Amino acid sequence: MSDQETGKGRSSLGPFHIITGLILLFGVFLTVYRFTQGLGPMTNLSHEYPWGLWIGFDLLCGVALAAGGFVTTAACYIFGLKKYHIAVRPAVLTAMLGYLLVVIALTYDVGRPWRLPYPFVVQSGTTSVLFEVALCVMIYLLTLIAEYSQVAFEWLRMSVARSMVMKVILFLTVLGVILSTMHQSSLGALYLIAPSKMHPLWYSAYIPVYFFVSSIVAGLSMVIVEMSLARRFMRRKMDEAHERGYEDVVLGFGKAAAFVLAGYVSLKVLGLAVENDWGYLVTGFGGLFLIELLGFFALPAYVFAVAARERRVGLVKWTALWAVLGIVLNRINVSLIAYNWNLSVGEHYFPGWMEFGLTIFIVTLGLVLYRYCVTRMPVLYEHPEYTDTH
Repeated sequence: MSDQETGKGRSSLGPFHIITGLILLFGVFLTVYRFTQGLGPMTNLSHEYPWGLWIGFDLLCGVALAAGGFVTTAACYIFGLKKYHIAVRPAVLTAMLGYLLVVIALTYDVGRPWRLPYPFVVQSGTTSVLFEVALCVMIYLLTLIAEYSQVAFEWLRMSVARSMVMKVILFLTVLGVILSTMHQSSLGALYLIAPSKMHPLWYSAYIPVYFFVSSIVAGLSMVIVEMSLARRFMRRKMDEAHERGYEDVVLGFGKAAAFVLAGYVSLKVLGLAVENDWGYLVTGFGGLFLIELLGFFALPAYVFAVAARERRVGLVKWTALWAVLGIVLNRINVSLIAYNWNLSVGEHYFPGWMEFGLTIFIVTLGLVLYRYCVTRMPVLYEHPEYTDTH
């Protein structure tokens, strides 16, 4: 067996392991506290702000940043861009873990996790956008698990099971694209029922379209960021094919991100014109809106285009991180800052330290699970027994 298969060369106990262990232990303590004491003692949520950090960041940002799964599989299996195949497995793994952590985060926010299936089997809520989001996320998570199962089957040397998954991989990809289109846009549609609570610069009849298009940007950018970090910290697990194809993925996805970002900015400007909200641009919220739109979307679009044209891989990587931060800023603006914008200063919500602590715990848990899978399974390298069957 190769070192890639056996996991040889793993580092011994170090600062990363110690810090990670402490965060996880503290997260377990916060988890027990949450489910024994309730939301009140742990969060700063209120009737004015029933959705806080765990929805604004863990859910809205988590789902958007996990969009690399459907973006990459669509590029490879539907559009036939096989040179991006090396990015499929890391992207699917990141998406699967992202959606799994979103579900975990929801259990903290909703409570009573045993009642999560309740709307599906007891009282149907088919007229609710939130019901559609929940249904799509549940089915898409199962779809991602099925897509990733080929990696696990290779690791377990279950050739028959792997071949069965490969026969339906195109179906799973198409299903994943459909489900992602539905719930990425529907997350924006959740805010259509709150026109009086959201600032007019962020509220729009087109917000479902904004959420979907920006999720594609998030997916493209996260694939670049994730592969760059894996190449930096997990390079010993990469084979020669992944090393050779790395630049093609970064430059290709960077070029695509430039086009999608330009389209997103155009849609936002069109929305401003349709809603005739130009007057708000000279207010304080208008300054924040312009920082978001121009500083974190329009400018990265230009830099992506220049970097891809000049084949500057390093610049594309940093611009991808820039774009990811823009997506996070947009989701936080929509869900927290621009929400209840007309309340007085003292009435605004700010997360408590335990809310931040649990969010850090969930993100750390995702990093640990990703590292575990990449270290042991053929994610960043081709399994020697299946190199001709992808």
